[in-house]
Amino acid sequence: MEPLSNQSFLHPMVHLAGIPGVLARNIGVSISFCFIYVAALLGNSVVLLVIMKDRSLHKPMYLFLCMLAVSELGVSLSTLPTVLSVFLFDAREIGLDACLSQMFFIHCFSIMDSGVLWAMALDRFMAIYNPLQYNTILTNFRIMWIGLGIAMRSGLLMAPLPVLLRRLPFCRSNVLAHPYCMHPDLIRLPCADTTVNSQTGLFCVVSTFGFDSLCILLSYVMILKTVLNITSQKGHLKALNTCVSHICAVVLYYTPVIGLAIAHRFGKHDSPMLPSVLANIYLLVPPILNPIIYSIKTKDIRKALGRFLSLRKF
Repeated sequence: MEPLSNQSFLHPMVHLAGIPGVLARNIGVSISFCFIYVAALLGNSVVLLVIMKDRSLHKPMYLFLCMLAVSELGVSLSTLPTVLSVFLFDAREIGLDACLSQMFFIHCFSIMDSGVLWAMALDRFMAIYNPLQYNTILTNFRIMWIGLGIAMRSGLLMAPLPVLLRRLPFCRSNVLAHPYCMHPDLIRLPCADTTVNSQTGLFCVVSTFGFDSLCILLSYVMILKTVLNITSQKGHLKALNTCVSHICAVVLYYTPVIGLAIAHRFGKHDSPMLPSVLANIYLLVPPILNPIIYSIKTKDIRKALGRFLSLRKF
């Protein structure tokens, strides 16, 4: 099929999909998604507000947690408009420019998530390896530059992807596999050579998720080596206990990311349910569970949250 020269055809409307086999305007599904977004936005906002308000939490570990909450708020807010429009109003059409903008922000904040998880792994390594100089090495100024570096890396790496996609003609049925726009999904729509797009996307994935996961793995190898050098078993447990929340966050984040990447690249003939479920887990579950995990496992946050709630009540 030859692409048409009509400008509206070159930049068409894109059709979003719901969950395969589930009616879009399903009351139960709609209420579930509303609850998910309320929980994610409320949980991360509370964590962010508590850390900002309580000066006793202005420490490296909690400042990185603050960054994680910001990136997860960004992911939730990026997907919220189209997800709720599909499941509440069955409004499935979105303009190409709006779709590319959403794709940029979803992936940008997701890359920030990955970068912050790496920074948090480095933070845990420094806290266990060199606790006496921990605060002098990870100063607020250095943490600020780490955060800026993570944000700049995300924006610069993602910027070419929507530009490269927008220049291509679209001549197929422009139906996506999710209720939001993602690069692996969008790259299948153009009726032109997408080799450059695919290679650029692969470079972004390898240089962010691949590099970050390798650094996290190396950080935990060094943490384990350091912990094994501690003579007392109580010291072992105390050191490892400080890493439990972060390990849970890493597993929650990277497991669906890896599964989704495999499903998109090698699962073309499988049921569409698998990539749909993995994508929803990847984008919706970590923003809900991470604030809960950190609030339960971190005594300082529990105390600060209790003080904050008591102050609000008063």
